[in-house]
Amino acid sequence: MFPNVKVPPPPPLRDAGGQHSLPPIGIAVMGATGSGKSSFINTASGSHLRVGKNLKSCTAEVEVADFILDGRQVILIDTPGFDDTNVSDAEILKKIAAFLAVTYKSGSRLAGIIYIHRISDDRFTGISVRNFKMFRQLCGDSTLKNVVLVTNMWGRVEKDVGEAHEKELAEVYFRPALEKDAQLARHHNTTQSAHEILRRIMKNDPAPLLIQRELVDEGKDIKHTSAGVAVNEELNKAMKRHEAEMDALREDMRQALEEKDEWMRKELEKEASKLKVQMDRVRMDAVTMAAKYDEERKRMEQAMQRMQEQAVQERQKAHEEHTIQINELRAKLEGNTNTSASEREELLRRIHELESQQIFTTGPSRNFWDRCVVM
Repeated sequence: MFPNVKVPPPPPLRDAGGQHSLPPIGIAVMGATGSGKSSFINTASGSHLRVGKNLKSCTAEVEVADFILDGRQVILIDTPGFDDTNVSDAEILKKIAAFLAVTYKSGSRLAGIIYIHRISDDRFTGISVRNFKMFRQLCGDSTLKNVVLVTNMWGRVEKDVGEAHEKELAEVYFRPALEKDAQLARHHNTTQSAHEILRRIMKNDPAPLLIQRELVDEGKDIKHTSAGVAVNEELNKAMKRHEAEMDALREDMRQALEEKDEWMRKELEKEASKLKVQMDRVRMDAVTMAAKYDEERKRMEQAMQRMQEQAVQERQKAHEEHTIQINELRAKLEGNTNTSASEREELLRRIHELESQQIFTTGPSRNFWDRCVVM
């Protein structure tokens, strides 16, 4: 499902000549489920994205929030983590990859990515390792210079404990990325802290991610992208685990049958049935990954077309409203001979401002980020 990208009302950004010259800045926010991605975006932008309070993931879709920072339109993209309790990694990759491919094909490039990790975690678990590995496969090495690795939840740990965790992250787990010019920063759950992190990225030169180059520029099947290969490896590992578990269950069922323990046999059959469902799901993910990605990409392209049509309608409406206002101001200027010099100057200023805005409302959307910004 394509995210419900809202159409914000703020005025367009202009240079000294009144022209719309500064495009919106797109920044993706990634990390494990429950790491605080949505909370960071809400704190930075004043939005109200859903925030997870337990192990069930809230961000099962790509969501978008926007706001103005330092006179620039900032688009923050909230992505699901690769450890969702209800959605497989293959499904998550499909959603993220389709969004990134479609926006990149439209001409949009991310200024950077924020990867969020809880400093309160006692250790970098297997799930954390898998999430960060997938993040690296999505980005590639060349765009790590536009990445900020953000630790949060500092209020949940003693300062010395947090600093020890941070040191381990910098010297071990995040070291490969930091050596490729990624940055490390702390988020203290304040708007000011979030904005300081965003400012590090806003000055970047936008660049395509590895997954975008692979899918769009190189035309690769998603299974053959670096991220797709990594997901398939995890699927193979999961299948081997499930097969071993199934073998153990069958042996337990055989023993229960020999001992005529009917209750135990039935319980084991229930467990085997649940495991079979999981195994079928893993097989299906492996087989249908490419087809499901293509379906998601097409849905997103259609949704983007609808967004563009909506943007055109909004721009046309704004253009008509500006025309009416300009005509009213000109009539007032020409029909009132008693207008003072200061009043005439103010009327001319307002006319000029509205005429400048009309240049923007009649111009085409250059890319996906521009389609998120309508008068």
